[in-house]
Amino acid sequence: MKILKWILGILVVLALLFYFVGLPVLKQQTKKVSPEKTAYYEENSLTLSVTYSSPSKKGRTIFGELVPYGSVWRTGANEPTRFTTATPLNIGGQSLPAGDYSLWTIPGKEQWTVIFNSEIADWGVTLLSGGSETTRKPESDALQIIVPVERPPGVVENFDISFVEDDSDKRVYMQLSWDTTRVSVPLN
Repeated sequence: MKILKWILGILVVLALLFYFVGLPVLKQQTKKVSPEKTAYYEENSLTLSVTYSSPSKKGRTIFGELVPYGSVWRTGANEPTRFTTATPLNIGGQSLPAGDYSLWTIPGKEQWTVIFNSEIADWGVTLLSGGSETTRKPESDALQIIVPVERPPGVVENFDISFVEDDSDKRVYMQLSWDTTRVSVPLN
């Protein structure tokens, strides 16, 4: 019985060491490969930010191979992408209340589904699946919009999210670009 208590105690100490030391070191190492970036937009009573990890293309075919078509993607690397708005938004005729959201996408050849989810998961994928299954809970989706795929002028080496104003229609767009693919989400 005494040995069982010792073994249990050692297992608890190892689990705590992994949680408080191992996981932070792993996160720090992955951010060296896919650095964390933040895009801001503040104008016309809009205050927006998006924080994401930016992986590199590194000669790979991204969409349809590394990121499969028709599957939920955590949209970046490491933790899920975090979208914050200080004011309510109209996105494609749908209302998104002010707040913090995780941003998920379902890439396709011709169009993407962009998902704003009210839960922000710790990592975004399950470890047991080797990263192929996300931890997104569909019942927590606050808004989904389908947007067409565009082609940027050249190859985008690092995944990028930015806010772009379009003077012709007086809108702000959140653009997601990587490899030979770009999508623009209208934000009003």
